[in-house]
Amino acid sequence: MSNHVLDIRDLGIAFGGLKAVDQVSFKAERNRITTVIGPNGAGKSTLFNLISGALKPRSGQILIDGVDLTGASPARTKAAGLSRSFQITNLFFELTVAENLRMAAQVLEPVGRAFLPIGRSTRALAKTAEMLERFQLGHKRDELAGNLSHGDQRRLEIAVCLASEPKILLLDEPTQGMSHSDTADTAKLVRALSRDVSVLLIEHDIGLVMDLSDHVVVMHQGRKLAEGPPAVVRADPAVQAAYFGHH
Repeated sequence: MSNHVLDIRDLGIAFGGLKAVDQVSFKAERNRITTVIGPNGAGKSTLFNLISGALKPRSGQILIDGVDLTGASPARTKAAGLSRSFQITNLFFELTVAENLRMAAQVLEPVGRAFLPIGRSTRALAKTAEMLERFQLGHKRDELAGNLSHGDQRRLEIAVCLASEPKILLLDEPTQGMSHSDTADTAKLVRALSRDVSVLLIEHDIGLVMDLSDHVVVMHQGRKLAEGPPAVVRADPAVQAAYFGHH
């Protein structure tokens, strides 16, 4: 088994004449945090849309655990072990915290058992209980997701993504709009997640990126500008000019 859970090869897509993602290649290692950074319009979210199957690439390849999933549907990439959170939360606000988790965990039930009554979905219920404890949401299990604070909603969303036991978790700006303390708590959670799952992250908080990431990929105007360990990337003159405004 390769140490790379995700292998992106010369990935490209254009909208009209604009190359939104232009021949981008990188690999994400198993049980590591790989973060994609870059200015607004660099192509980060488009890259995530390509990897998750929301968009079909015009060129290149996407491999998850060695399986070619280029152009596969979101349902197929999810079945292959990819789970994704979005900048805008995708929780079911009218359901409780526990119900959101149980719905996500239902895929763990053997085929034919997925739609059994709630009391008989043993694996899903066990995973729900585990996620409630791990993400410190047990005391809010019966609250509607729509009534949670912004920070708790983002934590629940990460828990929902993890409940299906994916191989790789795509997190798009997980700390966006959070307070300083919520950001610190979420950073701890994401670091702990990498024990069980590979994490691919888009994050705008550069201090958090440098502290949290094992590997950083820098995008600029659709292309990969640099990649490497955080300290190496931060010291790169091209990155400083494009991202930090240093010349």
